[in-house]
Amino acid sequence: MGNTQIVGLVAGACTTIAFLPQVIKTWKTKTAKDLSLGMFSFFCFGVLLWLIYGIMMRDIPVIVANLFTLILASTLLYFKLSFKENT
Repeated sequence: MGNTQIVGLVAGACTTIAFLPQVIKTWKTKTAKDLSLGMFSFFCFGVLLWLIYGIMMRDIPVIVANLFTLILASTLLYFKLSFKENT
């Protein structure tokens, strides 16, 4: 594994881990009213496209980072759609 892949994996890990506090907070509080449905919908679609791109290019850092980011962002999208919000 070269330095370029290591940098890519570390960068992907940082941007993916950034979602963990939001996922944990949303899960604990059972509220997603402050999350934007439009933003997370488009974000998940974009990450899915990046994942497909990474697979097509056989780029391991892009695949790994976007797979885990898609899982976390999709979890937030699921929470947004499933939690009943008090308005």
